[in-house]
Amino acid sequence: MSASDDLLIDAFGRIREVVHEAVDGLTPDELAVRLDDGANSIAWLVWHLTRIQDDHIADAAGTEQVWFSQDWSKRFELPFSCRATGYGHSAKDVSALAGIPAGLLTGYHDAVHDRTAEYLGTLKVADLERVVDASWSPPVTLAVRLVSVISDDLQHAGQAAFVRGVLERR
Repeated sequence: MSASDDLLIDAFGRIREVVHEAVDGLTPDELAVRLDDGANSIAWLVWHLTRIQDDHIADAAGTEQVWFSQDWSKRFELPFSCRATGYGHSAKDVSALAGIPAGLLTGYHDAVHDRTAEYLGTLKVADLERVVDASWSPPVTLAVRLVSVISDDLQHAGQAAFVRGVLERR
């Protein structure tokens, strides 16, 4: 394992910590609270950030998503495509995450985190320069993709933590 692997594993570990801080101990009703009709709930934010991480890491690693390989898609029983990651979701789609228990959200996130850390532990520094998406200009390297996932996930985890903070102050 290289210093870059350690750094990336630490960054993804920080996402996991914020996810647990935002979710643990909340009821399904609290996880479904939306601060207004157009806002995202904690449940949706955590599900979405985890789906994005799962999708992008599986693509980079050339593996099946944990969502499918460990039957998380069946456990969540959501009313939209099992391939959905939340990108472009409507307010109605966000509300579909109502009733999801904390343990299901963190269980899925932990499984994705474990797969992510396992994959990152296999990387060599040279792997980070590999182009994973040539449709962009400039083409997206693995390093850029990983930083993008970290950035997006931390933003959504922070949003979930903010909503939890509002709930605790009510």
